[in-house]
Amino acid sequence: MGPINWLAVIVAALLAAAVLWLFRPPGARGNWVYLLQIIPAAMLGHALARIGPDKLAAKPQLYAMQSAGLALAIVIPALWIVQVRSGVSARQCWRDSAAFLLAYLVMGAVFWGIGFK
Repeated sequence: MGPINWLAVIVAALLAAAVLWLFRPPGARGNWVYLLQIIPAAMLGHALARIGPDKLAAKPQLYAMQSAGLALAIVIPALWIVQVRSGVSARQCWRDSAAFLLAYLVMGAVFWGIGFK
Protein backbone atom coordinates (compact mmCIF):
# COMPACT_ATOMS: atom_id res chain seq x y z
CA MET A 1 0.00 0.00 0.00
CA GLY A 2 1.29 3.40 -0.93
CA PRO A 3 0.83 6.52 1.16
CA ILE A 4 -2.36 8.56 0.98
CA ASN A 5 -1.72 11.83 -0.81
CA TRP A 6 -3.44 14.28 1.56
CA LEU A 7 -2.84 17.23 -0.74
CA ALA A 8 -4.77 15.39 -3.47
CA VAL A 9 -7.53 14.56 -0.95
CA ILE A 10 -7.99 18.23 -0.08
CA VAL A 11 -7.86 19.46 -3.68
CA ALA A 12 -10.20 16.67 -4.83
CA ALA A 13 -12.70 17.50 -2.07
CA LEU A 14 -12.67 21.20 -2.89
CA LEU A 15 -13.12 20.66 -6.63
CA ALA A 16 -15.86 18.07 -6.11
CA ALA A 17 -17.63 20.48 -3.76
CA ALA A 18 -17.37 23.18 -6.44
CA VAL A 19 -18.91 20.88 -9.06
CA LEU A 20 -21.80 20.00 -6.76
CA TRP A 21 -22.26 23.65 -5.84
CA LEU A 22 -22.53 24.62 -9.51
CA PHE A 23 -25.25 22.02 -10.15
CA ARG A 24 -27.52 23.19 -7.32
CA PRO A 25 -30.28 25.75 -7.67
CA PRO A 26 -29.23 29.30 -6.71
CA GLY A 27 -31.14 29.19 -3.41
CA ALA A 28 -29.22 26.12 -2.23
CA ARG A 29 -25.72 27.27 -3.13
CA GLY A 30 -24.81 28.78 0.21
CA ASN A 31 -24.87 25.44 2.01
CA TRP A 32 -21.67 24.38 3.82
CA VAL A 33 -22.43 20.65 3.47
CA TYR A 34 -20.57 20.56 0.17
CA LEU A 35 -17.38 20.55 2.23
CA LEU A 36 -18.34 17.09 3.48
CA GLN A 37 -16.80 15.91 0.20
CA ILE A 38 -13.62 15.52 2.25
CA ILE A 39 -14.98 12.16 3.45
CA PRO A 40 -15.39 10.46 0.05
CA ALA A 41 -12.18 12.13 -1.16
CA ALA A 42 -10.30 10.57 1.75
CA MET A 43 -11.95 7.21 1.05
CA LEU A 44 -10.96 7.41 -2.62
CA GLY A 45 -7.43 8.40 -1.62
CA HIS A 46 -7.25 5.38 0.67
CA ALA A 47 -8.60 3.05 -2.03
CA LEU A 48 -6.06 4.34 -4.56
CA ALA A 49 -3.25 4.04 -2.02
CA ARG A 50 -4.25 0.41 -1.46
CA ILE A 51 -3.97 -0.22 -5.20
CA GLY A 52 -0.50 1.32 -5.08
CA PRO A 53 1.48 3.70 -7.25
CA ASP A 54 3.08 0.96 -9.36
CA LYS A 55 -0.21 -0.57 -10.48
CA LEU A 56 -1.79 2.86 -11.00
CA ALA A 57 1.15 3.93 -13.17
CA ALA A 58 0.71 0.78 -15.28
CA LYS A 59 -3.10 1.10 -15.42
CA PRO A 60 -4.09 4.78 -15.13
CA GLN A 61 -7.67 3.93 -16.10
CA LEU A 62 -8.07 2.68 -12.52
CA TYR A 63 -8.40 6.29 -11.34
CA ALA A 64 -11.58 6.73 -13.38
CA MET A 65 -12.81 3.22 -12.67
CA GLN A 66 -12.47 3.65 -8.91
CA SER A 67 -13.98 7.13 -8.75
CA ALA A 68 -16.86 6.47 -11.16
CA GLY A 69 -17.45 3.08 -9.56
CA LEU A 70 -18.02 4.69 -6.17
CA ALA A 71 -20.47 7.15 -7.67
CA LEU A 72 -22.36 4.62 -9.80
CA ALA A 73 -22.49 1.75 -7.30
CA ILE A 74 -22.96 3.55 -3.99
CA VAL A 75 -23.63 7.29 -4.13
CA ILE A 76 -26.14 7.54 -6.98
CA PRO A 77 -28.36 4.63 -5.88
CA ALA A 78 -28.44 6.04 -2.33
CA LEU A 79 -29.25 9.46 -3.76
CA TRP A 80 -32.19 8.06 -5.72
CA ILE A 81 -33.55 6.18 -2.70
CA VAL A 82 -33.52 9.30 -0.56
CA GLN A 83 -34.80 11.67 -3.23
CA VAL A 84 -37.61 9.43 -4.47
CA ARG A 85 -38.81 8.93 -0.90
CA SER A 86 -38.74 12.70 -0.44
CA GLY A 87 -40.82 13.35 -3.55
CA VAL A 88 -38.05 14.91 -5.62
CA SER A 89 -38.76 14.90 -9.35
CA ALA A 90 -37.03 12.40 -11.61
CA ARG A 91 -35.53 15.31 -13.55
CA GLN A 92 -33.83 16.63 -10.40
CA CYS A 93 -32.67 13.09 -9.51
CA TRP A 94 -31.02 12.74 -12.92
CA ARG A 95 -29.44 16.18 -12.58
CA ASP A 96 -28.06 15.37 -9.14
CA SER A 97 -26.83 11.99 -10.39
CA ALA A 98 -24.92 13.68 -13.20
CA ALA A 99 -23.49 16.17 -10.73
CA PHE A 100 -22.22 13.44 -8.42
CA LEU A 101 -20.79 11.37 -11.27
CA LEU A 102 -18.95 14.41 -12.58
CA ALA A 103 -17.76 15.34 -9.07
CA TYR A 104 -16.35 11.86 -8.51
CA LEU A 105 -14.67 11.81 -11.93
CA VAL A 106 -13.10 15.17 -11.06
CA MET A 107 -11.79 13.64 -7.83
CA GLY A 108 -10.28 10.76 -9.80
CA ALA A 109 -8.70 13.21 -12.23
CA VAL A 110 -7.15 15.15 -9.35
CA PHE A 111 -5.59 11.99 -7.93
CA TRP A 112 -4.33 11.05 -11.38
CA GLY A 113 -2.91 14.54 -11.96
CA ILE A 114 -1.24 14.93 -8.58
CA GLY A 115 -0.39 11.24 -8.18
CA PHE A 116 1.74 10.04 -5.31
CA LYS A 117 4.18 12.94 -5.20
